[in-house]
Amino acid sequence: MSRPSADLIAAPDLADNVNPATTGVAWRRVAAIARNAFREAVRDRVLYNLVFFVLLLIAGAIFLGEISAGQEAKIIVDLGLSAILLFGVFIAIFVGVGLVYKEIERRTLYAILSKPIGRGEFMLGKYLGLCLTLLVNVLVMAIGVSLALLYVSRGWDPFVLTIWPAVLLIYLELMILTGVALFFSSFSSPALSALLTFFIFVIGHFSADLKNLSTSMGSISARWLFGALYYLLPNLANYSFITPAAHGHLPSAGFVLAALLYACAYIAVILAGATMIFSRRNFK
Repeated sequence: MSRPSADLIAAPDLADNVNPATTGVAWRRVAAIARNAFREAVRDRVLYNLVFFVLLLIAGAIFLGEISAGQEAKIIVDLGLSAILLFGVFIAIFVGVGLVYKEIERRTLYAILSKPIGRGEFMLGKYLGLCLTLLVNVLVMAIGVSLALLYVSRGWDPFVLTIWPAVLLIYLELMILTGVALFFSSFSSPALSALLTFFIFVIGHFSADLKNLSTSMGSISARWLFGALYYLLPNLANYSFITPAAHGHLPSAGFVLAALLYACAYIAVILAGATMIFSRRNFK
C-alpha cells in the first residue's frame, strides 16, 4: 500500500474533532491530498528520467547551436521549450491518468472516502498535487535552458528573459491537459484515458482548422459536429509561443491575461465535470 495514501488516511487533523462544513478545514483536507499526491509523483522514477532526458536534450541543443553560425540562442530556445512542452505532456498524461486509478486498484480510496473527505476535495487535491509536480519540473527544465543560454553566450543573453513568458504559457497548457487527464481517469481505464488525452492535446493545437471545417463543410451535421468540437475542446494553439520566443518576441500582457483567464475557466469546468462523474461512481 502506498505510504502517501496511508498518511492521508491516518492524518488526525483531517478527520478527528473538526467540522467538515468549514471552508478552512476543507482546504486543509485538499492541501493534505495535494501534498501526498506530490510526494507520490516525485517518488515515481519516470519523473527523474524525464528531467534527465530533457537536460540531455538541452546539452544537445548547445552542441547544435555551437556548430551553427550565429544561431546558438535560437536553437537552444526552440529545442529547449519544445522539450519542456513534450516531457511536460508526458508527465501530465502518464501520471495524471493514474492518480485516481491507483487509489482504486490499491483499495486505499475506500478508506480515504470513509473519512469526512468529499469526492470533490479528493479530485481537487489530486489535481493540485500533480500541478505542483509539473511546476517543479517545468521550473527545473526552464532554468536548465536559461543556463544553456548563458553558457553559449559567455555571459548575459536577452533570450534568458524572453523564454519565461513562453514557459508560463506552456505551464498553463499543461494545467489544462492535467485537468483533461483527470477528467478521463474519473470514468475510464488508464490506457484509454492516456490515449484520449493525447488526442485532445493533438487536436487542441488545430482548433483553427476545426473552426474552418465547421464553416466550410457541405453537410449541416458535419458543421454542427466540428463546431461543437471547436467549442468543447481546449484551444491549445493559444499557448504555443515557442517559435516567436525563439525569434526574441514577447507576448503582450493582454494576450497572457486572456490565456490565463481561459485556462482558469476551462480548468474549472473540466474539474467540475470530473467531480460530477466521480461522485456518481459506485465503488462498492
